[in-house]
Amino acid sequence: MNIIDNFDDSEDEIEEDTKKDKYLLFSIDNEEYGIEIAFLKEIICMQKITEVPNMEDYIKGVINLRGKIIPVIDVRIRFNLNFKPYHDRTCIIIVNLNNTNIGLIIDSVSEVVIIPENNMEPSPKTNKIGKTNFIKSMGKIAGKVKIILNIENILTNQDLEQINENESK
Repeated sequence: MNIIDNFDDSEDEIEEDTKKDKYLLFSIDNEEYGIEIAFLKEIICMQKITEVPNMEDYIKGVINLRGKIIPVIDVRIRFNLNFKPYHDRTCIIIVNLNNTNIGLIIDSVSEVVIIPENNMEPSPKTNKIGKTNFIKSMGKIAGKVKIILNIENILTNQDLEQINENESK
């Protein structure tokens, strides 16, 4: 291993460290949620979505983002909430899941915050199977609780396979 390799490794560690405990907060149906910024690629304004047939109802379709086709999910529908028409604050959060960029439609973005690990509580246990599989933890900040999503569970493996199949056609 040469000096350059060591430098590159330390640079990756520094980048990871700067993302530690940082979360993007956003709202859906008057509730604030957060995702780890390590998954975040970018935030874009709402744009025209091309529908793709035979997809789950929460997979709204795809967008063309600088020449790349990005599947888009309406998080509100994924959470079994009532549909709400998109407005000027509705936006798409582009996240990277298993090396696939996915767009998440949310009502509005709030801010990036630091929530130290000691201010995190495990997700609540429920008797209903699957009800909390989207929730990673509960973050406490400024006397309020924020629902931290397990972004990796927003889509099932079957959803990802179906999206990747459609991208390769």
